[in-house]
Amino acid sequence: MPVPGKSWLLVVAMVGAAGAVGAAPAAEPNTQVPSGSRHYAAGDLPDRIVASPAQDASTGFSVAWRTSPLATEAELELAIAGDSPDMGELRRITAGNRLLQTENGPSQHHRADIDGLQPDTLYAYRVQGKGGWSAWTHFRTAGAVSQPLTLLYFGDTQNKNLSHVSRVIRQGWQSAPEARLVLFAGDLVSGGDGEDDNEWGEWFAAGGGLLPGTAIAPAAGNHEYFEEFEDTPQERRVLGAHWPVSFALPGNGVAAAASTTYWFDYQGARVVVLDGTSALDLGTATAQARWLEGVLAASTRPWNIVVVHQPLYPLRAERDTSVLAGQIRPVLQHHKVDLVLQGHDHTYGRRAGDDAVLPQYISSVAGPKQYRLSPQARATMRPVAEDTQLFQVLRLDGQQLSYEARTATGRLYDAFRITRAADGSKQFDEVTEGRIPQRDCPRAASPKGRADRCWE
Repeated sequence: MPVPGKSWLLVVAMVGAAGAVGAAPAAEPNTQVPSGSRHYAAGDLPDRIVASPAQDASTGFSVAWRTSPLATEAELELAIAGDSPDMGELRRITAGNRLLQTENGPSQHHRADIDGLQPDTLYAYRVQGKGGWSAWTHFRTAGAVSQPLTLLYFGDTQNKNLSHVSRVIRQGWQSAPEARLVLFAGDLVSGGDGEDDNEWGEWFAAGGGLLPGTAIAPAAGNHEYFEEFEDTPQERRVLGAHWPVSFALPGNGVAAAASTTYWFDYQGARVVVLDGTSALDLGTATAQARWLEGVLAASTRPWNIVVVHQPLYPLRAERDTSVLAGQIRPVLQHHKVDLVLQGHDHTYGRRAGDDAVLPQYISSVAGPKQYRLSPQARATMRPVAEDTQLFQVLRLDGQQLSYEARTATGRLYDAFRITRAADGSKQFDEVTEGRIPQRDCPRAASPKGRADRCWE
């Protein structure tokens, strides 16, 4: 009969030996949901609650949420937040709704638009489900143009949102707890042709309390689309069914890409969101460029930021975004946009426009899916990074925009500031203090060529 103690020691020794030779971990699934599970099926209580800014974020915001199908229209209740549990007089708003059928069964998605609010005011709201109401959530409207603003930016999340992306979102919130606005680069999930509700469930779970209480503004990426009639002459790009119902966006975009382009003013910033996939694959680049020209020409804000999923200066080899470069980039250069925030290439890189310091074109990635930089990107961008999860913190006021790119552990990787003079002219300055050094290891001497670690 074997001795239990010796058997246990043998098992420990075997595990230790396997670790010593660097056994590769088992491949991790894209979601943590077991096959066949309906963990993310819609329930009677509201979930997937997310707030987004109105066109004028100082006077309104919108909320999207999900429930199991209701027999009547759902409502949102709103009050000025106070310290008493008695919310006082409530404003009730009837929500629009749309049904969605997924691999997790039917769900009903609701949208409530709230207007006529006071600037820089803390409100409390809750939303209705079939079996009751959500928790009360606080949401503060935007303040005056001159009021300082902190915002967060996350590049592509896309894969393993709950297991890997959630730590980046938490670190972003810890690094900038005062952030009132959050921008996303697109490719929020890997997506597909309707078999992606679990991925959306994990994206919302990864966002946690950030999503209902902060102004969330995402761009659509190519993975928010799917290929209909794939591998046939009728093949075409189609926007996935989740995108139009998951967010309550301003709805003021170009007609050719009405669900995926929009703009809004938040304190000192005008933010414009484009749809690079529609521009490249559906022929809307010219229409988006004309619309962008009008939106930027009308801007009176001291800072202008454009978000688009595909980078106008690609970082990965064999990318062709020349349509964006030809149609969109001249508009950005003409209006001297401050920042163009991008994703898609799953690396990090920053460069200025060809003929000026501004715009600063920045591509980043928050998720675990990582690519290689092209030789062209390495030669024309600084700094760059591979195999590194990052997020960005932007702090704006009337005189200065400060930019930080931080790693998943909160370390400062890249930084600069733009200073605005009284006449509207701007000066750009690199900030090197406090940055961790970029380590350009030879690829043979580093795991995946990552910028922060070399084999010694």
